[in-house]
Amino acid sequence: MKQFDIAVIPGDGIGPEVTAEELKVLDAAAEVYGFKLDYHPLPFGSEHYFKTGEIFPEKAFEEVKGMDAILLGAIGDPRAPVGLIEYGIIAKMRFELDLYINLRPIKLFDERLCPLKGKKAEDIDMVFIRENTEDAYVGAHGFTHKEQPNEVATQVLVYTRAGVERAIRFAFELARTRNKRKKVTLIDKANAMRSHDLWTRTFAEVGREYADITQDHAYVDAACMWMIKNPEWFDVAVTTNMFGDILTDLGAVLQGGLGIAASANVHPGKRALFEPIHGSAPKYAGQNTASPVAAIMAGSMLLEYLDLKEAAQAIEATVVALLRSGRIKGVNSGLHACTEVGDMVAGELRSAVAGAKH
Repeated sequence: MKQFDIAVIPGDGIGPEVTAEELKVLDAAAEVYGFKLDYHPLPFGSEHYFKTGEIFPEKAFEEVKGMDAILLGAIGDPRAPVGLIEYGIIAKMRFELDLYINLRPIKLFDERLCPLKGKKAEDIDMVFIRENTEDAYVGAHGFTHKEQPNEVATQVLVYTRAGVERAIRFAFELARTRNKRKKVTLIDKANAMRSHDLWTRTFAEVGREYADITQDHAYVDAACMWMIKNPEWFDVAVTTNMFGDILTDLGAVLQGGLGIAASANVHPGKRALFEPIHGSAPKYAGQNTASPVAAIMAGSMLLEYLDLKEAAQAIEATVVALLRSGRIKGVNSGLHACTEVGDMVAGELRSAVAGAKH
């Protein structure tokens, strides 16, 4: 039996609630498909910081490095200094584990969830590759004349040829494996931000190695427009860290909202972290009203990464069936108890296999 060690950081707000349902579904999948996940829970987050002053101690971080993968619930609390916990946990893992690919599937499971008129599930099935370790997020910033009328704030955008190329190459390889439209779209702003010429040139050079993949390009403002007007044009898109951060929230709305959208932070072949893209939503914490669908889909992505593809596909298919049948009414907070959704998905996974055996 395949066995994997998984670090689990439920985090803040609704994080512990949705993570519990994610693990419930993963346990059902493990039972049905014959593998074992050993969870290693870690307490880190805002509450832990308030109680202990710790954010992510190095001893624990070293232990995480030895895990097969990481599950994260949500991080953030308005009582904490802005960015302190986020940079101390999620950014620490992204940068120090070199999780250079942020993988965001944007897939419409049920057309009633889409705010766009006339768009069906087959029209919205794209994946965004967001470069995850460079750009304005490297922390190169500063202030001059702080708190004075002539204050100046600066933030440096950092791109390296190696960082850009590995993200672009991953996008081309993914387009091959998806075997959909076989198209990669580069999204940048090279006409106004001349540093993005590095992206343009690298995309063209790497693209010569992938004659079977159609290459497309859009400036970020146009890409926002086309995602709304013609989402069916997109297959795989690759973009900068900052633009990816913004565009993928737009994409999440197309598929039904933050309550359904999941992501992976990956260093291919080494390690990966999986999370729902919604925040900690502290106003809903402890109410058992948050939708765990995004966390459950993050669990499906985890299984895909661990090469447990049949189980991963079964979780996605179960969620799709429950949405399309109306048993899951939607993914907004309050439509179901959080535990109810986890029970439904786990129960359907088990009953589908039981039914197939008879």
